[in-house]
Amino acid sequence: MIEFWVILTGVLVGITCGIAGVFLILRKMSMIADAISHTVLFGIVMAFILTQSLNGLWMLVGAAVAGILTAYLVQLLQSSGIQEDAAIGVTFTSLFALGVLLITLFAGNVHLDVEHVLMGEISFVPWDKWTFLSITMPKAVWMLLLVLVINVAFLLLFYKEMKLSTFDYVYAATIGLPVILLHYAFMTTISLTTVAAFDSVGAILVVAMLIGPAATAYLISKSIKEMFIWSMSFGVASAIMGYYAAKWLDTSIAGMMAAAVGVIFIVVFIVDKLQQHVNKKAVASRDSF
Repeated sequence: MIEFWVILTGVLVGITCGIAGVFLILRKMSMIADAISHTVLFGIVMAFILTQSLNGLWMLVGAAVAGILTAYLVQLLQSSGIQEDAAIGVTFTSLFALGVLLITLFAGNVHLDVEHVLMGEISFVPWDKWTFLSITMPKAVWMLLLVLVINVAFLLLFYKEMKLSTFDYVYAATIGLPVILLHYAFMTTISLTTVAAFDSVGAILVVAMLIGPAATAYLISKSIKEMFIWSMSFGVASAIMGYYAAKWLDTSIAGMMAAAVGVIFIVVFIVDKLQQHVNKKAVASRDSF
């Protein structure tokens, strides 16, 4: 049963991040996921300071606020003429450092530290359980299911708007779509996804799940819907492969899941390039006749 919960948690991370990562890749915002994975620490610490509780719901709220703040500050710096990569770098290092200082000053005696937030440990997931509606499951599973529902609801409600603002931002703004509001709402879902996963695979390693499966799907997909399916599939495959590889080698489960993301990307990349080469040769051979 312990193995089931660990694998289920990894699979939920793969699906949730697979959904969230698609528009990150299409909007060329993959590095904002790295920034948010650091700045959620600031939001989590502030939530603890204000509530004096490590309740998962307050952690989600704090992370969402931190994600919105990160997106706002990056956007503000960009509008001031600073390049995007520099704006992201300045924002996440500043907020992350502030989060570390706040932990040292106000949360030194509680189970809240940088390693816990950023690295996580998926093998401990089955021991921390919540009971809701007479159903008892690990806390990480409840949180991931909640965020998965939020991500799916956001996608169903705003799919057309997100697609239009992604590929033609100017036209979307011209016809009256709330592109800025959509941007911040999307950043909120990324924040919630990040903090929901920090208990299991860790906030840093969840970046691999947010970017890797979607980037892999981008190589072989012919439509956005197809990209969503492939992204979730690669996320699930990475979680399952990573778990059994870690069990076989007796090493970090979360680390092996992240490594599996990279392996799958490399394999798909090589196969895609070989397929393109074969297609080019076939076309050249046909044209020669």
